[in-house]
Amino acid sequence: MRFDPDPILREKAKRIKTFDANLRKLAANMFETMHAYKGVGLAGPQIGQPIRMLVAELEPDPKEKERGFKIALCNPEIVKASEEMDTAAEGCLSIPGWIGEVPRHLAITVKGQTPEGKEVRIKAQDYYARVLQHEIDHLNGILFTDRIVDINTLRRIDAGASEEEEQRLEV
Repeated sequence: MRFDPDPILREKAKRIKTFDANLRKLAANMFETMHAYKGVGLAGPQIGQPIRMLVAELEPDPKEKERGFKIALCNPEIVKASEEMDTAAEGCLSIPGWIGEVPRHLAITVKGQTPEGKEVRIKAQDYYARVLQHEIDHLNGILFTDRIVDINTLRRIDAGASEEEEQRLEV
């Protein structure tokens, strides 16, 4: 895992051109790493791989209307974004223990490819859209702290925060 201020986190990741068993294995390893760190998203640069790949997963919550998702996405690109924005607390596995209020589009459409090379389009909204925007930012060398509008919202996570609360904040 790479942590700020590691320079790889500030580089623009390279486009993936080869879709093979090694890439699929890397995607599986990224899911394992993300789970080990109790995150919901992880981008290639965060594990020292300067490639345009992300993984994201959230179990569905029957108590909330939020649906679950699981995706490994290569060369993702936001092709459409709603004008409507929402500002919410966000954290990052590469900046552990910190959260801040970040504005994000409520709905986006992303095009990309699976680790097998199949082209896909994803329409995401709410938390799923937030996670994808956060991870795509990583592929462009942008951290959530760059998106905070009011630096006074940047704060340490309370040591007494529940595991569920921390997990939803760390994307």
